[in-house]
Amino acid sequence: MPGPPVAPVEAAGPPPAPRLSPILAISITLVVVLAGAALFMSGYTTGRQAASDPGTPASDTEAFQPFWDTYHMINDRYAGGEVDRSILVQGAIRGLIDSLGDPYSAYLTSEEYRQSLQGISGQFEGIGAEIRARATDGTDDCSPLGATCRLVVTRPIPGSPAESAGVRAEDVVLLVDGASIDGLTVAEAVERIRGPKGTVVTLTIERGAQAPIEIAITRDVVQQQEVESEVLADGTVGYLRVSGFSDAAADQVVVALTDHLAAGRTDLILDVRGNPGGYVTAARKIASQFIASGPVFWEQDAQGGQVATEALTDGIATDPKIRLVVLVDGGSASASEIVAGALQDAQRATLVGQQSFGKGTVQQWQELTGEGGAFKLTIARWLTPDKRWIHGVGLTPDVVVTLPDPLPAGTDPTLEKALEVFGRSAGTGMERLAA
Repeated sequence: MPGPPVAPVEAAGPPPAPRLSPILAISITLVVVLAGAALFMSGYTTGRQAASDPGTPASDTEAFQPFWDTYHMINDRYAGGEVDRSILVQGAIRGLIDSLGDPYSAYLTSEEYRQSLQGISGQFEGIGAEIRARATDGTDDCSPLGATCRLVVTRPIPGSPAESAGVRAEDVVLLVDGASIDGLTVAEAVERIRGPKGTVVTLTIERGAQAPIEIAITRDVVQQQEVESEVLADGTVGYLRVSGFSDAAADQVVVALTDHLAAGRTDLILDVRGNPGGYVTAARKIASQFIASGPVFWEQDAQGGQVATEALTDGIATDPKIRLVVLVDGGSASASEIVAGALQDAQRATLVGQQSFGKGTVQQWQELTGEGGAFKLTIARWLTPDKRWIHGVGLTPDVVVTLPDPLPAGTDPTLEKALEVFGRSAGTGMERLAA
């Protein structure tokens, strides 16, 4: 075999290289080929890792390597059954979120995410009836359902499928789609009654002394009535109970306030007891009805930066002549505390009741692609206008009410104390208004 071409010698140089023996040449060639193979295999391994470990920054490769090693081992070698990679990924995401140890950050499946959004938006898919367990002796909230504990409709929500189908307050639900609900909790029975929009559920109803009747109801999206509006003290005090903080609830508060102001009521009670919160946009709108200007709350991000969320400028009850009492308790949390804290710091309201829950963080939802579900992550702290962080502490009412244990049925010492702040008594009782 001819060798490579020889370059012409134009000047003196180093002596020519010694001729290699055939065996040595073969040995060197073999090393080069093996070295090339090693480089090829190294390139293949690196390429495989880069392709299957997408998005891992080079600086984090070492930290993430145990995760990817575990993932590949499960995906390639697990012999206990078929591996659903989507479930594997969801489990990994859940583990990431759970490892934070934050009770307010969580991973949710697609269905859990859908239900959660419906809950905080004040909407759900079902028949639209308020239901509770009632014992045969007249006491509420018994469990489980059965001969002495019955599922009773307290009221159909106005405009709901239940109302349209003819369901009435005090109807007793005996069967759901022909199946007994004995032995279930109220929550379990409600889960059977609820269902996707457009589907039909049949309730067997007992109404007074009549024979049981069947009512078929087509489920739909139902907007909860999150604001109850009433008048107290012989019509002189307006009372608003807010059970959620959806955007619809904020609108309902404005409607109810408008009615009270139009009737000349300047003493108002805002009851957020037992309200777990909701959207900060709703909290801002409700607080802004009473605060003319200034911050409603501050947000502090992960880097410590603080940004104020200012009151809206279209509040309808900002006149100082309008007196306000806010009722709080240990169930008042999150958006409820944003409103109560803003009104307290602005000296716009008197807080009456018990120490609030103490949730001072803000969560943001992040949808994941495909069927990956979503997660909510704590992305900020919120502080009152005076920059108090009440997380784990709660708001201390201006007027603390100690409740007797047990609380006598039909009594409400906190509401009675609120009326005393106005120098009034309950009068002839409550009159419900449309809100």
